[in-house]
Amino acid sequence: MDDLLTQLRAAAEPTRLRLLALCARQPLCVTDLCAVLGQSQPRLSRHLKLLTDAGLLERVPEGSNAYFQMPAGAELARMILARLPEDDVRLSADRRVAARLAAERARSASDAFRRDGMDWDEMRALGLPAAAIEQALLDSLPARMEALLDIGTGTGRLLELVAPRAERALGVDMSRDMLALARARLAERGLADRATVRQADMYRLPFADASFDAVAMQMVLHYAEDPAAALAEAARVLRPGGSLLIADLAAHGEAALLEKHAHRWPGFDDAQLAGWLGAAGCSLAQATSIPGPLTVRVWPAQRQPASVSALAR
Repeated sequence: MDDLLTQLRAAAEPTRLRLLALCARQPLCVTDLCAVLGQSQPRLSRHLKLLTDAGLLERVPEGSNAYFQMPAGAELARMILARLPEDDVRLSADRRVAARLAAERARSASDAFRRDGMDWDEMRALGLPAAAIEQALLDSLPARMEALLDIGTGTGRLLELVAPRAERALGVDMSRDMLALARARLAERGLADRATVRQADMYRLPFADASFDAVAMQMVLHYAEDPAAALAEAARVLRPGGSLLIADLAAHGEAALLEKHAHRWPGFDDAQLAGWLGAAGCSLAQATSIPGPLTVRVWPAQRQPASVSALAR
């Protein structure tokens, strides 16, 4: 009862209701919220602290900044928001300003990538068949997932595709510009309530063991200095019996790609992946190939129970 009363008191204030309504639609930082609500940062920070202390919002650090979003278990907050009228003048105005800010940030991030000459859409840069690769990924993932993690999410395209079949989809990336693009994309498509992104290092994922029942790594591993360590960390956060899905370049002889696109590895063969995955406690299933200018392989694997992994070692 005490927890319920704390949450009700935290929500029972006009500004905090507006904050809840905004952060339920998409993660927002304090600067964004100040711009939307037209209030000072100290004032909004106090409101946000009350909401996070009550468990109605969660604070996700990102470099020197932090984003506020509604946590997965905030059912009371969702019940309260469901009773707010969609046509409320203040809430409608808040949504319009938040959408404009997200669009401006996405445009700035996209311009920065083009200005710096970075091929942020790598599949397009390499002329790879994106639609066929995406379909192969979807075919290899479970039909229903409680929680999916997309490592190296980039612009969040995979999160968009899997959102209808996952209760919670989370993408991580080290690039803040990529994350800005992904947040804008998910918000535009109305998916921010079930698909979110945050900054994280694939070698040190900020999640507990066995947090996800599916983990995907799409066109990420060939950039890794230590693929074995990256796969071991991905396996750590995967539940026993969960799916680990890797989509990457098959072994190739295009040495120019390593210099032009900063690839660390000239693709991979099945034996390499099987060895690294086995050391990480996963078993590799039948891989599939997607032909193109460069062949892409999709390697599905399954996390073995601890007892099976120990026997294998």
